[in-house]
Amino acid sequence: MLTLANFACVALIVTEIILNRLLRSNSSDKKREDKHSTGIIWLAMFLVILLSVFISRFIHLPIYLNARVQYLGVLIIFLAIIFRLLAVFSLGKFFTVDVAIREDHRLKKDGLYKYLRHPAYLASLMSFIGMAWTFNNWISLFLMTVTTFMVLNHRIRIEEQVLTEHFGVEYLDYQRTTRKIIPFIY
Repeated sequence: MLTLANFACVALIVTEIILNRLLRSNSSDKKREDKHSTGIIWLAMFLVILLSVFISRFIHLPIYLNARVQYLGVLIIFLAIIFRLLAVFSLGKFFTVDVAIREDHRLKKDGLYKYLRHPAYLASLMSFIGMAWTFNNWISLFLMTVTTFMVLNHRIRIEEQVLTEHFGVEYLDYQRTTRKIIPFIY
């Protein structure tokens, strides 16, 4: 039986698969410098989800005792999907799921990007925290949060290097006035 939590997790994965298929860079892009980070993200997330599901089934270390609290994780997943789509669509043609510079690429510094350089990655982090929350296991929550943060941080380093090379001082100035993925903190 498909529970609401399962549905939310499936919705998250399907959303990411669709974005991955529709928004890849192509040969007409000016510069592609992904360094396999997209594959690393997909592999790491696939493995940590499998491991987290396994752990949550066989190691009883619950985050909460009232099953209704699971809906907080579902809410986080759906809000994160919406936030990610807002971040993606606000970049428009300049968004790709892999690291690439498009022809006539412009640096977006308004909307969500006025406050965060990588709001779509914040949404990804939140969605995996929400998914882990639905598993109701402290170890799964820790593993999914740390793994997601690590692979996204790796990707951000690659992306920021490419953006700095392309935009130069403009991007360095932008870095000084914004945070990476966590408002006011990081």
